[in-house]
Amino acid sequence: MERKKEKRLTDAFSIYSIVVRQFLLMVRRRLSDLNAKKNQRLKRERKRQRISIRTSFDHLLLFSFCMLYPIGKLLVFRSNLLITSFGVFNLMAAYASYLRLARLGTSSGVNLSTLRSITCPKPTFDRTLFDHHDIRSSSSMFRQSHARLISQLVKTNGKRLHLVDTLALVRSLEAQGLPSKQAEAITGAITEVLNDSLGVVSQLVVCKGEMQKAEMTQESNLSKFKSEINSSLDHHFSLLQHENEKLRNDIERIRTDIRHEIDKVTAGQRLDLNLEKGRIRDELTNQNAETSNLTNKLDREIHTLRAQLEAAKYEVIKYCIGTLVSISAVGLAVLRIVM
Repeated sequence: MERKKEKRLTDAFSIYSIVVRQFLLMVRRRLSDLNAKKNQRLKRERKRQRISIRTSFDHLLLFSFCMLYPIGKLLVFRSNLLITSFGVFNLMAAYASYLRLARLGTSSGVNLSTLRSITCPKPTFDRTLFDHHDIRSSSSMFRQSHARLISQLVKTNGKRLHLVDTLALVRSLEAQGLPSKQAEAITGAITEVLNDSLGVVSQLVVCKGEMQKAEMTQESNLSKFKSEINSSLDHHFSLLQHENEKLRNDIERIRTDIRHEIDKVTAGQRLDLNLEKGRIRDELTNQNAETSNLTNKLDREIHTLRAQLEAAKYEVIKYCIGTLVSISAVGLAVLRIVM
């Protein structure tokens, strides 16, 4: 019974240790899953920020292309004289657009170092990039992101900013040999094209205030998300620490109980062994006493038998001698009678 009880206690302790190990493994897996989810969320947030920066950069590139494409289109369909006369204007317009975009980039926080290729005197453009369908699709896709897009190139009073001085342009054209009416018409057409391009771009560029507002909302959401994650992690860590302390206390209690039971079992076994030893010693002493008594009794019986044998031998010898004497006497008497 004691052995069965000890075996049951050892089995229960082994099962409890296995359960504790499985629980700790489950806790570790849960923590690893939480860390993986946190890393995935951070990666998603960074990816969204990169996508927003790329979209703003693409819109700036589209703005620059929309400004330079009409000028190139006019230059293609004009005569050689107009091409030579508008070469300087193309450079001036490109340089002015670059300066304007640089100011816009510095105000909005976007790096425009990659836009230096705009100042090239002979830019090559793909007409498919400036199709109205592409512009509408891009504007519709950007509107679906629930952000209001306002151009920074339009004044509050409704007047548009001109990237080129029209009077200086008319005078430069007149200096090239063109009539004043033709120069004014060309300048008016170019300004109209630029105004149309600015109108298109005004629907594709984000206002600085709304960009800052979106950044502030994103930062607030990120800070809120971080605070929630930190609070949840602290809560989970506190729960885990509480559970660990509880498990440690239970394990220590079980260890003390098992040690107490083991000490109790060993003490009982030692007592039983000592009792068995004493009983065996008593039995051995009794057996030794009985064997000694038996040996003494056997010795006495042997001595008595020897004495009886000696006495019987003497009696036999005596009777033999008497019989011999009597026989000899009878024989002598018979012989005497016969003779």
